[in-house]
This record gives sequence, structure tokens and C-alpha cells, in this order.
Amino acid sequence: MKPSELFNLTGKTVVVIGGTGELCGAMAEGMAAAGAQVVLVGRDATKAEKRIAAIQADGGASCFESCEVTSRSALNNLADRIHEKAGKVDVLVNGAGINSATPFLDISDEEMDRIISVNLKAVLVSCQVFGARMLATGGGSIINLGSMSGIIPLSRVFTYSATKAAVHNLSKNLAREWATQGLRVNTLVPGFFPAEQNRKVLTPDRVASIMGHTPMKRFGEARELIGATLLLASDAGSFITGSEIVVDGGYAAMTI
Repeated sequence: MKPSELFNLTGKTVVVIGGTGELCGAMAEGMAAAGAQVVLVGRDATKAEKRIAAIQADGGASCFESCEVTSRSALNNLADRIHEKAGKVDVLVNGAGINSATPFLDISDEEMDRIISVNLKAVLVSCQVFGARMLATGGGSIINLGSMSGIIPLSRVFTYSATKAAVHNLSKNLAREWATQGLRVNTLVPGFFPAEQNRKVLTPDRVASIMGHTPMKRFGEARELIGATLLLASDAGSFITGSEIVVDGGYAAMTI
């Protein structure tokens, strides 16, 4: 099989939860360019319209679905709508996420519950809701967005780090559970990519610290996640499950 065929997603339906964001939006563009019909899921229709326009300008196909992803009933309704239109879902990306730099002793129950609900509960329930349907239609690929803070403890983002560590663990468990049923589950782990959810914590001293720990001495660009995304979404990654694919400019390899 030619490499172009291995990474081809023609005829596939892809659901990108968090697809109106910067990183998942770029991933969605990449999968649309590879031939997939991409469903962007989020709450900001204006951002979605811009992303859909970019996808369509490049010859791709995309649409938007609004959903409160922390709600099981909303996710079930979303999955039903997509299956009614497309027949099945081949790839699911769980990329919704929020962050906070609140000092540990000042974290309120309200803030903690909100971050856990978006970053962990939404991923877990989405995997249940879409995973059941994907198993029933022959499997596919689930890509959960992890974080360097899910692997290496990072300062200032305590609740976020805890949720991402849990997502890494969940992904491995699900990969093991569904490995013989045609449904692969992996974690895509971005290094430091400036995005809406982390700009508030990118103070000058923190940026200097990040650059000092990143061998490539720069932040990642959203488009640099597309290659790893296509690997995990397509037949090119047919024997990859339970893995953490790190795209970080060498950050995880740095010690002293």
C-alpha cells in the first residue's frame, strides 16, 4: 500500500470534540484534507464557522454541532444526530479542556469541579457514548488529548495536571479493553503550544523556563500536530493502541 493510501481518510467520519479550539481545529483541518468528513463539536459557532470556511476553502468537508460535553444526555443526543446523518463514527478526538493557574491552597471546590468535569468526565463519558457505537459498527480510533503535565509534574496547574494524568491512564485502560474489537485508543501529547487555555499561565519567567527545557528552543505550531493525528486516525496506525504519541520539540527528553 502506498503511503498516500495509508494516511487516507476518505469516506471516514471524524468527530472532533473541542474542534473550535486552536489545536484541535488544526487537527480537524488536517483530517479533512486527508478526505474525512469532519464534525466540529463545541459551543462557539463563530469560531466554528471560521474553521469550516478554512476547511472548505481547502476542498474539505466539515460541519458544526453544538454540545455541552459535560452532559451525558447531550453527548448521547450528539452521537444519535451524527449516526443518523453519517451512519457511523470512525474517529473520535476528545480535545475539550480548560486550565487555571490558581495556587494550590486557593483552589475552590467550584473551580476543581469545573476543570474535572470538562477535562476528565467529558472524556470518560464521551468514550462511553461514542465507544459503544463505534464497537457496534466495527471499531475505529479514539484520540484523547493528553498533556506533558500528565507525564511530568508541572507547577501552577494542579487540577489540570491531575485530570490529564487520569486521561492518560484511562486511554491505556480502554486500549487494553477494546484491543481485540477493532477500536484503538491512544493519547496525543502536545508539548508547549500557545493556545487559549494556557496563555494566562505563559508569563515571561515561565516562557523562559519552558524554552530552557525545550531542545528546539521554540513553541510548537498547531499544524505540527497534524502528522501525529493522521498516524493515529488512519490505517497507518493500525497496530498502535495504548500509546502516548508525544509532539514536544524534545521537552520530555530534557533532563539537565
